[in-house]
Amino acid sequence: MKPIKRNTKQFVSLGIKGALMGAADAIPGVSGGTIAFMTGIYEELIYSLKQCGPEALSVLFKQGILAAWKHINGAFLACVFAGILVSVISVSHIVIFLLDSYPSLLWSFFFGLILAAVWSVVRHIEKWHPSIIAAFLLGALLAFYITTITPTHVEATNIMIFVSGMIAICAMILPGISGSFILLLLGMYMPILSAVKSFQLATLTLFASGCVVGLLSFSRILHWMFEKHKTMTLALLGGFMLGSLNKVWPWKLVVESVVNRHGKVIPLVENNVLPATYEAASGLSAQLLPAIALMFIGVMMVFLLEKLGTTPD
Repeated sequence: MKPIKRNTKQFVSLGIKGALMGAADAIPGVSGGTIAFMTGIYEELIYSLKQCGPEALSVLFKQGILAAWKHINGAFLACVFAGILVSVISVSHIVIFLLDSYPSLLWSFFFGLILAAVWSVVRHIEKWHPSIIAAFLLGALLAFYITTITPTHVEATNIMIFVSGMIAICAMILPGISGSFILLLLGMYMPILSAVKSFQLATLTLFASGCVVGLLSFSRILHWMFEKHKTMTLALLGGFMLGSLNKVWPWKLVVESVVNRHGKVIPLVENNVLPATYEAASGLSAQLLPAIALMFIGVMMVFLLEKLGTTPD
C-alpha cells in the first residue's frame, strides 16, 4: 500500500487515534491493536512498521533523510506514536487508581468494547469457509488459554525488561491480545507501569529497545499475513478478541496472590464468577446496573471508533 497524503487536521486525528491505542495498551486485557483496527489505521500501521528495516537504512545512506522518512511513512508513525506515548504516560496514573478502586466497572466497560470489537473485525469476512471457521476457533481457543495461564512473579532484571518489551509489543499490535496482560503473565506489569509513572529512564530505555526489536520483526509477519491471507487473518484476529473476553470479565474472585517488595498484594490467579456469587463471596456490591451501563457505553464506543475510522482522510 502507498502512504496516504494528509493535512494538519488529519494528522491531529492520527494523534488522537494513537492516544486511544495508548490508553488501551495501559489496561491488562485490552489491546491497542484492537483500537487501531477499529479506527481504520491498522493495515497502514503494519505496513509502515514493516518499512522500518534494512531497506530504510539503504535509502537513508543512498538518498538522504527525507527519502528515508517518506519510505517509512514517518509522518504517520510520528503522529501515532506521539499519541501513544502521551497517553501511556498520562493514563498510567489513572489506570492504577481505577484498577485499585473500581475494577468491576473498568472491566465492564472494556468487556463491552471488546465484545463489539469482535463484530467490528468479523464483519469484514464475506464468506465463512471451513478453514476460516477453523482459524476463528483457533484464535479464540489460543487467546482463552493465554488468559488462563498463571502469572509469574520475577525480579525486574535488565535482560527480563528487554525480553518482556520484545514479547509485549508483539501483543500490543495484535488485536485481541493485550500487551499489558502479557507483561502481567511475565511478572513485569507493575515494574514497567511504575517505571512509566516515576519516569525511570534506564528501565524505560531497556524496555523501549526490546519493543523496537520485537516490533520490527513481528510487523513483517503481520504484513505478509494481510497481503497473502487477509480473510483468514481477520478470522484469527476476531477469534483472539473473542477468547480474550475471559480476561476482562468484570466479576472475579482472587484465588492466589503475592505480596511484592513494596508490601502490596498482587493478584496472581482469579476466577470469573457471576455477579450474585461475587456479592456472596466478597461481601461487596456487584454494581450490576452501572456495570451493564458501562458495557453498553463500551459497545457504543466501538461504533464511534468505527465512524472515526471511516472518516475520509
